[in-house]
Amino acid sequence: MTQAELFHSTEAAPAQPVTVSSEVREAREEDAPFHFEGIEPERRAPYIVRLVDYPAVDGLKVAEQRFRRELDRQLGADVVPALRAFQNASESGESELTKDEMALAKRWIKAFDAARTAGFRELGDTDEAFFDVRPV
Repeated sequence: MTQAELFHSTEAAPAQPVTVSSEVREAREEDAPFHFEGIEPERRAPYIVRLVDYPAVDGLKVAEQRFRRELDRQLGADVVPALRAFQNASESGESELTKDEMALAKRWIKAFDAARTAGFRELGDTDEAFFDVRPV
């Protein structure tokens, strides 16, 4: 076969019908691209999480992400107000705070403990390391 015959064939090969199994069809539907039109992005509370004084570097960002995810799950949009309520409760007496601030400070304690547990889950707890949360 010459190059001319290879690329300029005069007779076309008959088209064979392609059959697609239902499993392949379902896999293609699952792999369809996402469409994000009309979807509002999730609003995240403006705060920063840092794992401080942990000796190893591996898994640091993952631990911070797990911590933040759990804190967001526990408190939602109330992360920064709860943090401020906890700081106010730590610096002043119970009589100086409203009931709402006290309730928010107590929610912070529970949420922070759950988030700390989630953050250290695969790292192992150390006495020196801690998660630092700061509003932006």
